[in-house]
Amino acid sequence: MTYGGAHAMAAVWRALGVDAEVIPPSDEETLALGARHTSGDECLPQKITLGELLKIARRPDYSPERTAIFFATTTGPCRFGQYVPLFRQAFRQEGLGELQVLAPGSDDAYQSVGRQFPDLPRLGWWAVVGADLLQKALHRIRPYERTAGDSDRVYQEGLEAFCRAIERGAPSRRRHRSALVECLSATARRFARIPVREASHPLIGVVGEIFCRLHAFSNQELIRRLERAGGEAWLSDVSEWIWYCNEWEAREVGLRGRRISFAMLGVRLRDWVQRRDEHALRHPFSDLLQGREEPDSPGELLEYARPYLPPEGAMGEMVLSVGKAVHLRAHGAHGVIDISPFTCMNGIVSEALYPRLSRDLGGLPIKNFYFDGKPAPLDRDLEIFLELARGYRARAEGVGQ
Repeated sequence: MTYGGAHAMAAVWRALGVDAEVIPPSDEETLALGARHTSGDECLPQKITLGELLKIARRPDYSPERTAIFFATTTGPCRFGQYVPLFRQAFRQEGLGELQVLAPGSDDAYQSVGRQFPDLPRLGWWAVVGADLLQKALHRIRPYERTAGDSDRVYQEGLEAFCRAIERGAPSRRRHRSALVECLSATARRFARIPVREASHPLIGVVGEIFCRLHAFSNQELIRRLERAGGEAWLSDVSEWIWYCNEWEAREVGLRGRRISFAMLGVRLRDWVQRRDEHALRHPFSDLLQGREEPDSPGELLEYARPYLPPEGAMGEMVLSVGKAVHLRAHGAHGVIDISPFTCMNGIVSEALYPRLSRDLGGLPIKNFYFDGKPAPLDRDLEIFLELARGYRARAEGVGQ
């Protein structure tokens, strides 16, 4: 879903001895190929991911016997759980053979893949966290850079160095993590040295459906457009979803009457290790990302959402988006944008709740952007939204005085 996350995860696979590469960037051909096997009722991510796989299958060197797709999935009422069956059906209809898919699920926070590749869950977590941090640093500095392109260059070079550090490995996990921390530290220092303008743009939190908000082609580069219009984005990252899956798994174990069990111990122990890893990897960015801290735990977001959506009865991005909006406002955001595919259940439910949430947060501007693959008048809408955010900031600062 994210450019950096995909490259870091490919590096993890190569570190494990697997020939791995990132799916090519999405383009108009992606949409055209995906549309051949979809009716238009499906959500945009389904069309895009299918189109990307069909593009790979068109390559002269494609071999169904030597190609497998790593595609993390989930369960529940969302159509996402039906992607893989559609992919396989489309490949059969195209005469491309049987599509091999490695698809860990969210029920155990994607840990099932560790049965085949024991080191993958830990290395994969490092890849996710590191890629998220690099992207956060990019969004923190790029709106203020004096020379256009400085931040993108530091980000790209830092990502490449991070991927090399993942792939090189180390004699022990501790030394491997230390090498990654050292690599991220070097990139954080480079970000801090980028000349920036003395300015303070409206801070806009970006929430919504996980694929569409993170996949730049799907949302038509909304983050860059927001920055060009004079805003700074605080984008909800991939790590947030992993923490949520951990929390949900613990709740499910408890509901099965196993609050005191080896299963619960395993969940909590993994959570503790992941938290420790995240803290170590995040440390180099502490100064750069000051004021952009994420919640201490996923439970915090769920409690923020509780007055609007009971977390025990509602699942997925809708709960996280609503809870995150409260967190973002408490940490200085002047507006919130929700990015979702057209017809997405999570976006529709969240949109129904946002007017009440906005009133409860003092009139915080909240706007939904839906995407279906067709060009949208984003620049005009973003400029209008940023005017509302500036007005909200002026009122908030006036109250503070």
